[in-house]
Amino acid sequence: MGSGMESDVMRFWIFVAVSLIVFVGLLRFVTRHRELRPSAGAVAAVAAVVVVGGMVFAKYGNNLGLPWWVYYTVPALATLMVPPVAFALRGKELAQYLVLAFLSSPVIHVAFSLFLGWHEYMPFIPVPSLKQLLA
Repeated sequence: MGSGMESDVMRFWIFVAVSLIVFVGLLRFVTRHRELRPSAGAVAAVAAVVVVGGMVFAKYGNNLGLPWWVYYTVPALATLMVPPVAFALRGKELAQYLVLAFLSSPVIHVAFSLFLGWHEYMPFIPVPSLKQLLA
């Protein structure tokens, strides 16, 4: 196993990769009934901005000492605003997107916390690992 720093970097990029997969799936799901679905390139571009950009901003905003309300609010606003505007989500698509966008991060956090004992995705929501629960 590598040093703590290598482990932290690896974990961060695993969080990003899983979040990216979930987010792309979420976008594909909410636009599934469209006759002309968003292109893979458009979905990838929006996902890169919202997920990768948002998570890098949050990570380095925290590391640089920005207030929590800045490094959590900016990515949250990007998540809530960029896809609906970029893909002109309306009605049922918008409602589904907003519900799933609000739920996806806590679900990812719970899964990583519970199954791997990785609590840094949303550290302000305490979730014990299965190892802790079974001890």
